[in-house]
Parts: sequence; C-alpha cells; structure tokens
Amino acid sequence: MLGLPKPLHPLVSLVDNTKIAVDKDKLPAAFLFNFYKISYKTVLRGKIRYGQNYYDFDEGGLVFTAPNQVLAITDDTEYLGSTLLFHPDFIRNYPLGENIKKFGFFSYDTHEALHLSEKEKAVILNIFRNMEDELQSTIDDFSQDVIIAQIELLLNYSNRFYKRQFLTRKAVNSDLLSQLEHLLDDYFDKESALTKGLPTVQYLAEQLHVSPRYLSDMLRSLTGQNAQQHIHHKLIEKAKVMLSTSNLSVAEVAYQLGFEYPQSFNKLFKRKTSLSPLEFRESFN
Repeated sequence: MLGLPKPLHPLVSLVDNTKIAVDKDKLPAAFLFNFYKISYKTVLRGKIRYGQNYYDFDEGGLVFTAPNQVLAITDDTEYLGSTLLFHPDFIRNYPLGENIKKFGFFSYDTHEALHLSEKEKAVILNIFRNMEDELQSTIDDFSQDVIIAQIELLLNYSNRFYKRQFLTRKAVNSDLLSQLEHLLDDYFDKESALTKGLPTVQYLAEQLHVSPRYLSDMLRSLTGQNAQQHIHHKLIEKAKVMLSTSNLSVAEVAYQLGFEYPQSFNKLFKRKTSLSPLEFRESFN
C-alpha cells in the first residue's frame, strides 16, 4: 500500500519515508498496526491520527507507537525522515521483550513527542544508519543480536533525551503541576470524592489533556513521585487537616475522601505516616 520494496528481514525494517508513495485510493480509512514503530520526522505537514488523537507538529521529532494501535493518514499528510518497524516476535526471546514495557513513551499521547536537539538528532540518526548497514548485510547467526542491541541503545538514548526534555520544559511542566494541585484541591473541596470515589491517574490525565504515563513521568522528574504516589500524598495531607480540625469520625473522613471502605483508608494512612488515623488525632490533640 505504501509502495515500498519487500523488507530485507521478515520481522524488522527501516524505511526511508521519502520513498513512501501512498496511493490513498488503496488505503483503508484506518488500519491496525501490529509492529512497534519508531519514526524520526524531520518535516511533518498534515496530520496522522493515532487512536483518538493526531500527530501535528512542524519541527522534527521522534514518535513512538506500540503494536495493536489504530492508525489513519489524512489526505494532506506529507513528511520526511526515517521509520523503524519491528514485530514483537523479533524481541520476544530477548530481555528487551520484557524490558520494553519500561519505556513509557510508547504509551505517551501523540502531542508528547520527543523533540531532539541537533546533537541528539545526530546520535539517533547514527543508530538508524548502523541498523540500516546491518540490514543490508547478509543475515547470519549474529544479525538479530546486533539489531536488537541497536534498538535497545536507541530506546535508552530516547529515555535519556526525554528526561532532558522534562528538565528543559520545566516551566511548562511546573504549570502542569500547578494545574494538577488545583484540580486535586477542587476535587476534594467540592466533595467530588464523596460521589465519584478516589481520584484516579486516568481521570487526572484526562483533565490535564496528557497521557497517564506522561503525567507520571513528568511528576517523577519534578517531585520524585509518580502520579499515584502524588494522589496518595494529597489524600494524606487532606486527611490530616480533616482529622485535626473537625469532629468527623475516621469513617466519615474516609468516605469524604472517596474511600469505599474505612479499613482501606486506615491501612494507607498508617503506611504513609506510621500512625493510625486515631493515633494521629490523639497525638495532635
């Protein structure tokens, strides 16, 4: 459908995007991708839908998609760069087959692409060139080992560069953190927890228009805590205020904070403070 030659290896391929000749009449409206896909896009015009969102940026960046995601290409899409495709079976019997779950950027939303500096771009493109050279060589007993080592190197560098991006975008991320704090305060102050239950990472991410994994990674870079830990910290702080300034019973405090069972609240509170809610109230008094 893309007008590309057959791959040199049945489970992995490196594509020069300039050679893609899309016959849009032959393309389905949407299709399911069964490969891991890592694309470096030097220029992007138009939009590519990924799930319910769109890639939409003009400057170069690195984007990651996981298998079993629905993709669609709009009529005006045109971009340059390189794309690495590899099937889960290619890495299945290697440590990377399990470790790839650690690379959270495969779960990031489309607008959370990795934007590379010139130096970082050179590193990534050099890895692409090494993989292309290996794919052009005759396949032997070491081919898979070498290519997987290059993929792992690419992912590790991407992890490092994303950490850098969190730091260089610290002002933007601090604004996001402020929005998160306001969102949680509002959630508890308006007693939303009483009717909706405990706030979830998914709910907060949706309100902030980011992916859950991106939210957790961003928070970890700023505060050392992931999103779930941040929610728990806020819960405990709210609980301390309620226990020390009101006559509500421990069970009533638990329900107001969104816990279905007071025992769950007691367990979390003691794990975080080394005191039960009653012991905290008594020590405070």
